[in-house]
Amino acid sequence: MQSFEIARENMIFGQLRPSGITSPALIAALQAVPREQFVPRHLQRIAYIDEDLDIGGGRVLAEPVVLARLVQALDVGQSDVVLDIGCGTGYCAALLAQMAATVVAIEEKADIASEAERLLRDLDICNVVVIQQKELRAGYAAQAPYHKILINGSVAEVPAEILSQLADGGRLVTVLSNKGHMGSAVLYTRSGDDISKRVLFDAATPTLPGFECRKSFEF
Repeated sequence: MQSFEIARENMIFGQLRPSGITSPALIAALQAVPREQFVPRHLQRIAYIDEDLDIGGGRVLAEPVVLARLVQALDVGQSDVVLDIGCGTGYCAALLAQMAATVVAIEEKADIASEAERLLRDLDICNVVVIQQKELRAGYAAQAPYHKILINGSVAEVPAEILSQLADGGRLVTVLSNKGHMGSAVLYTRSGDDISKRVLFDAATPTLPGFECRKSFEF
């Protein structure tokens, strides 16, 4: 619908460009992917506002500015294989698919994974594989290493098992939570056996289920 196309343009030029989104490939992807199709019908009319949207099952579609800034920091290339952890209904995977060679999108909840698969198929996006994975904290080692990894949602920490799936020169982005306070978007980069971490910007986004702070025993 024309109204959604106008809302999409307003999102890009009213929210994202003023927030530092300059990547031509990412802007083209944002223009190409209909964000409204990845949220429940009753939320479609507000799909382009700069807020997290509840897509059910403890999952959200992250607000446009935070998601776009994370994806831009990944610096996805045309030959890259990307791992999208906690893909939800597949919006981020659809964006990544416009820029990468292959996207492996993993989702814990079977019904949401099935919905992502359907939506991507309906949009003729053929370079995304959606996999229902019971333990998101484990990543998806079967197709590792990955050039780029994105964790959809905030995490208390990035599990070592996921970092080990990053290729040499690869990048991982997510939001690190801060015990109820404003979190930080972070970029991890692998160089040989070394992994560096850089804070990108302040961000608050809901925790991805399964990535909460694990309780330790007190004596």
